[in-house]
This record gives sequence, structure tokens and C-alpha cells, in this order.
Amino acid sequence: MKVDSQSPQILNDFLAYLSTIKGKSPKTVHEYYLDLRVFFRYLKQKRGLADDVPFDEIPINDIDIAFVESITLSDAYDFLMYTVQERPKHGNSEHSEIGLSARSRARKISALRSFFKYLTDKAHLLSNNPLQNLEYPSVRRSLPKYLTVDESVALLEAVDGPFRERDYCILMLFLNCGLRVSELCGLNVTDINENQIRVLGKGNKERMLYLNEACIDAINAYLPHRLQPKNGTNAANALFISRQRNRIRKTTVEHLVKKYLSQAGLDAERFSAHKLRHTAATLMYKNGVDIRTLQDVLGHENVNTTMIYTHINDANMQDAAERNPLSSFRRKEHADGRDDSEES
Repeated sequence: MKVDSQSPQILNDFLAYLSTIKGKSPKTVHEYYLDLRVFFRYLKQKRGLADDVPFDEIPINDIDIAFVESITLSDAYDFLMYTVQERPKHGNSEHSEIGLSARSRARKISALRSFFKYLTDKAHLLSNNPLQNLEYPSVRRSLPKYLTVDESVALLEAVDGPFRERDYCILMLFLNCGLRVSELCGLNVTDINENQIRVLGKGNKERMLYLNEACIDAINAYLPHRLQPKNGTNAANALFISRQRNRIRKTTVEHLVKKYLSQAGLDAERFSAHKLRHTAATLMYKNGVDIRTLQDVLGHENVNTTMIYTHINDANMQDAAERNPLSSFRRKEHADGRDDSEES
């Protein structure tokens, strides 16, 4: 990951650890860098070490282990309060977040906790971790939106046009394998091995998924229509090729999903390519796939992430109870206040 040339060595070493040892994606590593840079700038401003310097220009190259050792748990909580109340006032900063959500605060806490855990347990530069007890905010998990079976069928039947074999195959893999958009775009022809497909997930973690008959048929129908990739590009082995004969991009996939959602008469504002992943997971869980297997299929590192699909069944069961025609039945009472059951 490319970092600020003025970043202190102690931070560069941590980012390298995240990337090479922990296998974090470049995006995640960069987000951690931004969060920690803002944290250090805030502390320097708070301690009067950057007077008359615009916040986004406060240098952090002088941050050393002595500075880090002086940080307390209160500093961390003050920083989180600052990101909610003060940070939006800095206007056009790349790191401004108006009305910082609990999820965004949780990411910042994750960056801070990971950094101090690394310094304590891995680099052994700190004898005690001052942020060990830094708590995560409560993050409300909303139920994932997903298509019903009938809506999924309508979506597949809406596919047409000059790239219909490719687009149909893309939708079929989304709906059956629960792929992320980035995973689908990264698929190569060589990743297919009879009834299995190799998927490269977050953190460059590989998983093998089985292909059902519908997916195999869709792939076999598409491959004869696959465009010849451009020479000298990274598309030579790509499974899905764009009309410009490059590896298909996330924006292209997201656009074609929206297009077919609209053509199927479905709400393209409510649903998206990522919601097709939710659809696959939901349909599998509702039809008997256990949560641990579903975790492996989706490539979730933590089973708690997968547990959200168990709440879908809870909601459906509650809805089923309320739809029962007897759900509003009330026993008639006699004039003396006795109900019919007392006579038996």
C-alpha cells in the first residue's frame, strides 16, 4: 500500500504487518492508515503541538514510541467524540464524515485496537496496552434485503441483448454461489474445474465452491460467446470480458444488474448486485443449509457475520404467525363475565 511519505516508521511497520502477515486488503490497510493519521493529528492538536497549522496539514512523521506510550484510554474516547462533534467542521477533508455512524466509529476503534495490540503483542514496543478495554459501539444490524424465488426467476428471464449469455451467467453465479461483486470480477477461466470454481475472497483467501447444474449450464452456454480479450492486458484469463474486451469492472456489473432489475419490474433502487449475494445466502439458509456451511460458502471470517441470516427466519416465522387467519380471534364472553371455556 502506498502511504504518506511523511508517515512515521512505527505506523509504516504496522501497515506492512497488516498487509503481509494479516493478509488485509489494500483498501482496508489504507482505511486504517487514514484513521490512525487523523488520530495522531487530533492528539497533536489537542496537546498544542500543532498551533496555527491547518488540521489536514499537521505532520505526523515525528510520532514515535514515546508519544504512543503517553496515549491513554481517555484520549481514544475523546478522539471518538471529536469525530462525531468536531470533525465535520473541517469541510472538504477526505476523512470528514458528517453524522459519523456507529459502524464508522467501530472501524476507527478497530484501527486503534489493532495498532496497539500489534505494538504490545507483536512488536513488543509497549509493555501494556492502554486501549485493551476500548469498547465497540453497538451497531444495529438491519435484515438484509433479498429477492424471493419468483423475483429471482423474473430477473433471470429478463436477460436479453447482445451479451445475454454473459449477463445470464453472471446473474446465475450471483444467485447460486453468493459471490461478492469483486470476487465475480476477479474470476478466471482457469478457476473452473468441472463442477467447482475457485474464488479469491477478502484478504486473498481462497475458497472452492461447488457449481450446481444451473451454473454449469450457464457457464457452458457463455464460454462459446466469450469475447477475445485484448492482448497485453490483465484480461487474458478473465472469465467475464467487457465489450471493450477488458476484464469486466465492478461498475459494469453493478450497472447491468440494475438494468435487468428494472426490466424485470423490480425496484432497482432497493436491490443491487450485492443484494443478489444476500438473496443466495437467504435462499440457501431458508432451504436447510446450516450456518457453518453458509459461512464457508460466503467466505465470512467470523460466523457472527453469517448469523444475520438466522434472523430472517425469525422475521418470517413471526410474519407467518400474524398471517394465520386465527391470529385476531377473541373468545366471546357471557354476560356474567365467564368465557365459554369455563363451562367445560
